Amino acid sequence: MNRDTVVNLTVEAMQLAMKVGLPLLLAGLITGLIISVFQAVTQIQEQTLTFIPKIIVTAAVIVIAGPWMMDQMVVYATELYQAIPEMSGP
Repeated sequence: MNRDTVVNLTVEAMQLAMKVGLPLLLAGLITGLIISVFQAVTQIQEQTLTFIPKIIVTAAVIVIAGPWMMDQMVVYATELYQAIPEMSGP
């Protein structure tokens, strides 16, 4: 296994992590922004107000996008395991 192979595997793994994690992060970010605007408008400065909606939205995103996320990870792992004989080489 040479340096190019290791770099390529690392880049693919990081791309997969970003692709799988992005929906969760965006959902949390948008929910937090909406709650923050609501808090600024109503002048309610309760710190725990953002916690429950973020958990609910994150759980909903996992339920909705979870099968897609799992499929992406399974495909990557399968391709990686299938490529082991080629990577080991002579």
